[in-house]
Amino acid sequence: MSSQLVIHVPPTEDASVLKSAIKRAARCAALVGVAPVLASFWLSAALVGRGRALESRSQLLSLWPGLTGQYLRRAFLQQILARCHPSATVEFGTFFSQPGAILDENVYVGPRCSLGLVHLERDVLLASNVQIPSGGKTHYFDDPSKPIREQGGERKMVTIGAGAWIGTGAIILAGVGRGTIVAAGSVVTKPLPDNVIAAGVPAKVIRNRFESVETSASDA
Repeated sequence: MSSQLVIHVPPTEDASVLKSAIKRAARCAALVGVAPVLASFWLSAALVGRGRALESRSQLLSLWPGLTGQYLRRAFLQQILARCHPSATVEFGTFFSQPGAILDENVYVGPRCSLGLVHLERDVLLASNVQIPSGGKTHYFDDPSKPIREQGGERKMVTIGAGAWIGTGAIILAGVGRGTIVAAGSVVTKPLPDNVIAAGVPAKVIRNRFESVETSASDA
């Protein structure tokens, strides 16, 4: 029987002085590179509003691949979002629809995510294809006499707590606690507490993150 291949990834190390200097220079170059996009954003925002202007420009910048794309997106978002820390990383194919979004220190947003009014606290990890719209009531649907598109809705800040990890393809409609893990493909419809593992549609707490699997199984 062949052994299963396992590749261990070491923890991220602190950057050296030289590496930090190179990153600062790259950030300055990226800001110059996105200057035309920023100019077009402000012009468009005056005509159609900041939300629609952000959506189209972030879609454009989402198509730039690799490390260069990461720097260009970050340079743009730092000027447009409510807050975007210089250490935040936004991967290929991801776009934003609300300028009120906040990305804190060391946030990682994976490829092809769609983000609305969201606050990603420090060290949050989003895997690929995660969707976080602006809460679960972006469209009202209570009036049977009107099409849903005519009934309005509301936008609510969705906060993902520090150190949380959201798995591939998850849809987050409510807040997620600090250090909590949301399994791939889950749909979070109600707030989740700190330091738990949740999964399912709708997502439910499976166990405490720091509780052993054996203990959890014996309590079931």
